[in-house]
Amino acid sequence: MKTTRFLLPITTILITVLIASNFVGAGKVCEIAGVPFDAGLFFFPISYLLGDVMTEVYGYSQSRRVIWMAFGSLFLMTAMTALVLALPPHPEWPHREAYQAVFSVSPRIALGSLLGFWFGEFTNSFVMSKMKILTQGRHLWARMIGSTLVGEFFDSAIFYPIAFLGVWNTELLVKVAVSNYALKVAWEVIATPLTYAIIGWLKRAEAMDAFDQDVNYNPFANLFPRMKS
Repeated sequence: MKTTRFLLPITTILITVLIASNFVGAGKVCEIAGVPFDAGLFFFPISYLLGDVMTEVYGYSQSRRVIWMAFGSLFLMTAMTALVLALPPHPEWPHREAYQAVFSVSPRIALGSLLGFWFGEFTNSFVMSKMKILTQGRHLWARMIGSTLVGEFFDSAIFYPIAFLGVWNTELLVKVAVSNYALKVAWEVIATPLTYAIIGWLKRAEAMDAFDQDVNYNPFANLFPRMKS
């Protein structure tokens, strides 16, 4: 396995963005110019941008491991939050209700976040990889936007019904899900020049440009390869 210089920092940023967007932004519904969206919209699409970068430069196999690491980190953060909230607070601590209100994440939101991310990111990486083979490495913009269209669709279609069906009224749920999906795709389109620049720089810096000709696309395959000492 070739040594990489920047895969670890990219992985760190992706995991940080994922956790922050889920625990800071996902539960708050905002509105600008009459368009409702959750606050995580400002950050979560970065995870798809970085997913495109990883798959394009390092290949599906590396991207698969990073997705699992991010999924595990999100699961661990969810479990840690639940444990901390379950601990009995000191009766004289003045911030009990505020702390509970800010950090409480319902099991449904946690489950929706985990499943939406898992299916969305793996679908995004799969489509990105397959389109690169089909286009013989051309039309990067089409691969990035196409993979985001599919990946974000699965993410939104899984997350919102699991997290909020029966909690929000159906009209609000549909409006937020559709507007968030459209805005996330638009975010990716707007960020295309930046993504191009990052990918081009990484390919030169790493001397890598992965083509997944013989890769196993099973999400559970080869997660822990043997490393040379």
